[in-house]
Amino acid sequence: MNYNFIVIEGNIGAGKTTLAKMIAEDYNAKLIPEEFAENPFLPKFYENPEKYSFPLELSFLADRFHQLNKQIRDRDLFKSFIVADYYFTKSLIFAKNTLSGDEYNLYRRIFDIIYTSLPKPDLYVYLHLDVYNLLKNIKLRGRSYEKNIKAEYLESIQNGYFEYMKQHSDNHKFLIIDTNKTDFVKNHNDYKKIKEVIFGVEYKTGINRVIL
Repeated sequence: MNYNFIVIEGNIGAGKTTLAKMIAEDYNAKLIPEEFAENPFLPKFYENPEKYSFPLELSFLADRFHQLNKQIRDRDLFKSFIVADYYFTKSLIFAKNTLSGDEYNLYRRIFDIIYTSLPKPDLYVYLHLDVYNLLKNIKLRGRSYEKNIKAEYLESIQNGYFEYMKQHSDNHKFLIIDTNKTDFVKNHNDYKKIKEVIFGVEYKTGINRVIL
């Protein structure tokens, strides 16, 4: 399939950034990786979620909009398409799990105002891993500020993604790839299967599921 813009999404530790980088390299695509390492609120949030959830989510909202709006519209004529390891709706999914009712309602109003101005992806890929494998990957990459992430939090984020896809399945092409029995980083055949699933099939609007 020929795409102009695809998104590789997933829960924390699902491997979305790694896969997006591999696809960008193989297909000469423009890569848009999420810029989060410099966010000053992220380590504080993991230590004290109640205090820092609102400033964290607002800062992510602003950063994600600024980056996507600039990078998507600034097309590179020498690249075949754009691949990002997140999309703007990620902000809404995480905010719903971290903010109180009043905070979320205010956040949602801001989100809705600016979301309509962003280009939408041709295909939204979601890498699905169960919570056990997510925690294992998080531990392996060894980020100090992620050490206190709980299984319950990952499960709530996962449910948020599924709920979002159900609510918007009439207008978008979602592809859920179950990668629990694969290792596309170390096993080239597994990576090849994922590429075939993403680029070798024409998907209809709605939720499409594949188990590898």
